Order: sequence, then C-alpha cells, then structure tokens
Amino acid sequence: MSLTGTPFLYTLIVLFAVALILPLALWSRLRGPEALRTAGRVLMLLFAQGTAVALVFVLVNNANGLYDNWGDLLGTGNHVQQAANLGADGTGGIALKRLPKVRQNFTQASGPGMRGVRETQLKGRVSGVNAEVYVWLPPQYGQPRYRHHKFPVVELLPGYPGSAKAWFGAMRVTRQLAPLMRGGEVAPFILVAPRTNLLAGVDTGCANIPGTVNADTWLSIDVPKMVTDNFRAAPAPGGWAVAGYSAGGHCAVKLAVAHPGRYMAAISMSGYNDPIGERNSLAAQNLRVRAQNNPYLLLRKARTAPRIALYLSGQPHDGYEAGIALEQTAKAPTTVHVVFIPKSAGGHTMALWRPQVVPSFRWLSVQMGRHHARGRSATPPVPSSGGSTHAALASGTASRAGAVRRR
Repeated sequence: MSLTGTPFLYTLIVLFAVALILPLALWSRLRGPEALRTAGRVLMLLFAQGTAVALVFVLVNNANGLYDNWGDLLGTGNHVQQAANLGADGTGGIALKRLPKVRQNFTQASGPGMRGVRETQLKGRVSGVNAEVYVWLPPQYGQPRYRHHKFPVVELLPGYPGSAKAWFGAMRVTRQLAPLMRGGEVAPFILVAPRTNLLAGVDTGCANIPGTVNADTWLSIDVPKMVTDNFRAAPAPGGWAVAGYSAGGHCAVKLAVAHPGRYMAAISMSGYNDPIGERNSLAAQNLRVRAQNNPYLLLRKARTAPRIALYLSGQPHDGYEAGIALEQTAKAPTTVHVVFIPKSAGGHTMALWRPQVVPSFRWLSVQMGRHHARGRSATPPVPSSGGSTHAALASGTASRAGAVRRR
C-alpha cells in the first residue's frame, strides 16, 4: 500500500476511529485478573496513540511532500547504480551528442495534483542514477498552431527531505500556472520534476561525488537529454531554467552558475549558498566538494561571468542574505533579482513558497522572452496579453512588501 496513496490514508482514518471507540466500549467490560485487564487497557491506549501519530504524520507528509514512498521513509531506497568519476564537467569525457536517443515510456502519475502529469523511470546513461521523472506539458503543447514550436523547460527541485511530486501537489504549480499560460501571462513551460532524493538518509546536495553519487550529472545531463529526446523541448541554454525551494533552491542556483551552457536562469526560494545549510548534505562533508558546490564561491572565482539570470527570494536568515551575497559578487552579464519576504509571511514551509510560484514564473517568462528576442533560443514567445506579464511582474513582487534589489 502506497505511503502517499488515498487507500492508506483512509485505512488510518478508520483505524483511528476504531482506536477511539475501543476504550469507550471495552474499558469497564474487560474480564479476568487485574493484571490482564490493565494490560488490555494499556494496549488500547497505545493503539489509540499510535494510530493518531501515524495519521498526523501522513497528513503532514502529504501536505508537504516529504517522503514519496516507504523506501524514502525507512531509509532503504537507493537509486544509484554506479558513480564513476566524471570529471569537472560531469560528462566523463563522453561525447553527449553521439549518445543514442533516449526513448521512454510514460504513464499517468498518481497522487494529489498529478492530473496531466506523466511519469517515467529513467536509467541515466552518464550519471548511473535510476529514478523516476515527472513531466507536465503546457496547454499549448497539443494545439495545432504550436506543433512546430519547441517549448522552454523548467526543472523543478524539491527540498530535503522531499518528493519530486511536491511541486505538483503541495506547491500546486500546474494549478496556479496553467490558467496564466492559457491567458498569455506566463510562458508555456514544460515542467520536469526529477527525483533528487537518490540515497537513503542523506541529501546529495546535487553534487557529483565519485564513488557515491553523480547527482549533478543526473539533473543537468541525463534528465535534459531524456526530455529533449522525447518532447518538443527548446535547446539549452536559452530554453532551460531550474527552480527549487529550500535545498532545491540551493541546487537550482548551483546548477545554473556551474553550467551556464545548460541553463539560462534559476529560481531559488529560501535557498542557501554554502552546502552546509543542509546538515545532511553530502556536499558539505568535504571542504573541497563543499567549495565546488557553493554558487557564491563559483561566481566570485569565475574568470568569465556566466550569462545567467537568478531570482532569489527569502526572509531574514532564511535565504535573503544568501541572495544579497550573490547580488554583490555578481558581474555582468550575470543578473540577480532579490526579493525580500518579511517574517510575517510565514516560516520555512510550503505556505511561504506556494505564493511565490506565480511572481517567479512571471519573472522567468520575461527572461525567456529576452533571450528569444536576441535569437538565443527556439522557445516560443509569451503570447501578448496587453503587457500583462510586465505589469504583473511588478505588482507580484511589490505585493510581497519587500525591498527588491537588482543588478
């Protein structure tokens, strides 16, 4: 029975109801020696407490997309088949253009918010990762007038622990963006959510660590190749962006900074720069790997500033300072857009990040449009809607009641 499935939730609700009724019905009716009656009453109380805790856990897990299955919860899941040393660029010297096309079978994904989302099990030829990937196609994808268009793509990364499904469920990304795509207020993005929880009990930090995991290559090479081989996806870098919250926000910025030839933009909600921001991050266990996966250090030491755009939102001591640090060290043509969110907006939860989906994707639509205007990509322009995208971008960020700095 699936950890996040409706049958399991309903089973727990029924068991919890039974656990409440049992003491009321049997407390004074138990027969036998006093020790046996006491033991029976203790068991009923433990049963009631156990089912209550389990029900609350499942409700919280479903609301926040923390654990996708029993393997994630129990720490028995391992999605890494091999982790060769792939070098600084994460390719291992492989000529990626010569690799055969990846042909995948897709099924309808299940779970809250997964309507219209396709699921596939991808074996990464370069990374050695074997894990699921979820893909959602924009409303325009199947329309005849778009049949020759190649659509921009956004990879969606969850926090840690976190399920790739959380963007569609708890974050409600398609529910929020689909109407805006139809109305021309947001570009018609293909949304791709790959698994990032690849090893039991630890956060990979989206890093390549020889002998352990090649999470960077999984996200920046294997997943994009699969998407471009199976869908009308725009080529990199002009047609590709990455977005994440919490640990996923850190990964999004790190991937864009480290690979400007693969991504043109990144969105980070409550992210951090130093991998040690997540105590269970593998990338934080070694000083060299830690420095190699710190986007602030990567930007500061870059010989040539990458042509990327970054959107960073956060609260004091929860992402905002990290964004300011990137803004201060960035040099043209790197652009940084920092959004301050007051503490009154809530804490480090989905309730904070969910309202940021629309303004961040409006910003991204503008960035994609600029690249299209410069002829850098084959992505379709945002349909005209009387300048609504630019107006909404301004009002969306201003409504967060924050100080916005740009460079």
